[in-house]
Amino acid sequence: MAKKKTKPAVKETVVEQVMEQTVETVVAPPKPKVEKQVSKPSWEVKNRTYFLKNNRKPLSYSLKSSNIFWFDEDKGYQRELKYCSNQRTPFVDEMQGDQRLAHIVFRNGVLFVPREDTTLQKLLSKYHPHKDKVYFEHKPQEIAENEVDILELEIEALMVARDLDIEMAEAVMRVEVGSRVSEMSSKELKRDLLLYAKRNPETFLELVNDDNVQLRNFGIKATELNIIKLSSDQRYFMWGSNNRKLMTVPFDEHPYTALAHWFKTDEGMEVYTNIEKRLS
Repeated sequence: MAKKKTKPAVKETVVEQVMEQTVETVVAPPKPKVEKQVSKPSWEVKNRTYFLKNNRKPLSYSLKSSNIFWFDEDKGYQRELKYCSNQRTPFVDEMQGDQRLAHIVFRNGVLFVPREDTTLQKLLSKYHPHKDKVYFEHKPQEIAENEVDILELEIEALMVARDLDIEMAEAVMRVEVGSRVSEMSSKELKRDLLLYAKRNPETFLELVNDDNVQLRNFGIKATELNIIKLSSDQRYFMWGSNNRKLMTVPFDEHPYTALAHWFKTDEGMEVYTNIEKRLS
C-alpha cells in the first residue's frame, strides 16, 4: 500500500500581536525662563563735583594725595592709597610701572573731576579719610530727595496749623514766645503759628502731638488768673484762694511740666475739672 502522504507542517506565520500597552510618557514641565538679572555696575561713570565743607572757599586748597591708608574689610589690613595720574587704581599694591604722583587741588572751594578720571573719583568718593570731614561729594539726587521730604513735612505742618483750634494754638505758641502769647490777638496768634510751622515743621508737629503741651498751657493760664499759685521757691502749687497745697514739684523738674503730669493722676484730674469750670 502506498503510504499516505502527510502534508508537511505549514509554518504558521507568526503574527506578532502587539498588545496595546499604555505607555505613560512623563513629560517634564518646561523649565521656567530665568531672567538674567542685569547687575548694576558698581561704579557709575559720570562727572563728579566736590566741595569743601562749611562753605569754605579759599583760593586753593591741597588735599593729601599720598601716604593715605584705607582699611580693607575683605583683606583684613590697611592698604596704602596714592593718586597717580598714570595709574588705573588708587591702591599702591595694584599699581604697575612708574608712579607719577599728582596733586588734588580745590579752587575756590570746588573740585570738578571729569568722568574720564575714575581713579581720582574713586579715591575721593570711596576711600579718602577726609571724605565728609574736610570735603563732600555733591549729589543732586540725594539733595532733591531731602528737599522733597522737607517740603512735604512743611506742607503737613501748615495744614495742621491752619486747622488748629485757638486753645491748642495758644499752647504751642506759648512754648515759642512764652507769656507774651496772652497779649496776642487771634489773628496775630494764627499768623505766628503758621510762620512757626513753616520754619520748624518737625518741632511744630511734635508739640501738637504732645498732650503735655496743652496741659502745661492750661496750668500757666490758671496761674496767670490766680486760680492756682506757684510758690516763690517753685517747689509747690497751691490754691490761689486759701494757699492750700495741691502738689510738690519733684526736684530738677520744670514746675509746669510736673503740673501737667500731675493733672493725669486721679487727684490731679479732680483739680483739673475744678479749674476748667472756673476758666469757663
